[in-house]
Amino acid sequence: MTFINRVALVTGAGTGIGRATAEAFAREGANVVVNYSKSVAAAEEVAAGIRDRGGKAIAVQADVSREADVIGMMERIEREFGRLDILVNNAGWSTRVPHEKLWDLTDEIWDKTLNTNLRGMFYCVRAAVTMLRRNEGAAVVNIASAAGPTGMGSSMVYAASKGAMITMTKSLARALAPQVRVNAVAPGFVRTRFAGWPSETFDYAATISPMGRIATVDEVAEAVLFLSGAGSGITGETIGVDGGMTALGKK
Repeated sequence: MTFINRVALVTGAGTGIGRATAEAFAREGANVVVNYSKSVAAAEEVAAGIRDRGGKAIAVQADVSREADVIGMMERIEREFGRLDILVNNAGWSTRVPHEKLWDLTDEIWDKTLNTNLRGMFYCVRAAVTMLRRNEGAAVVNIASAAGPTGMGSSMVYAASKGAMITMTKSLARALAPQVRVNAVAPGFVRTRFAGWPSETFDYAATISPMGRIATVDEVAEAVLFLSGAGSGITGETIGVDGGMTALGKK
């Protein structure tokens, strides 16, 4: 129970990787803040499930692309728990646009992708840093993507946003050291509803993975927990959780 009496905020925690991460922190004894933007029923379900198992969790609405929402969320955490030890920037947005279709990448898609994936992450860190710095062992983990280092993914701007997140992880690790460690996890294909990928895409990814399968949401969550706790000597790093695809290429 590594995280007993510590408070973890997971953004975009109603579904997929965020949900698995929130539940993993709760199993390890953390008090969990389940953030959501629109998926209120899903987020409340996650928080209720944690409480039913004897943990402590609250669901908090905030659109991370809106700084006022983020500041309000941090104020709520301060009121409810009086501290924040771990921030997991998982909230993200994308829509599939084939990379060769340059004219389909509209300003609206550009703005929503960058505002959610990159600006939202920065807003959360900036609003949380005062609380984080109070606590020994505080950590930030950013959920990037294998799209960042490879330039692939659901859209060109999505890949760019995740590449920038990896770069900003390094910048923030320098800026917040030594009190707060900042790292990233870069999943490859993980079977969630994110970006609306069809099932056959995940099936194909498994056939070309060096491991013969794709990673699971629970495996991504375990990497987040490691960077938040046991990986206490690590900062500024990005760990790939993609079955070896980025490091080794196709099987």
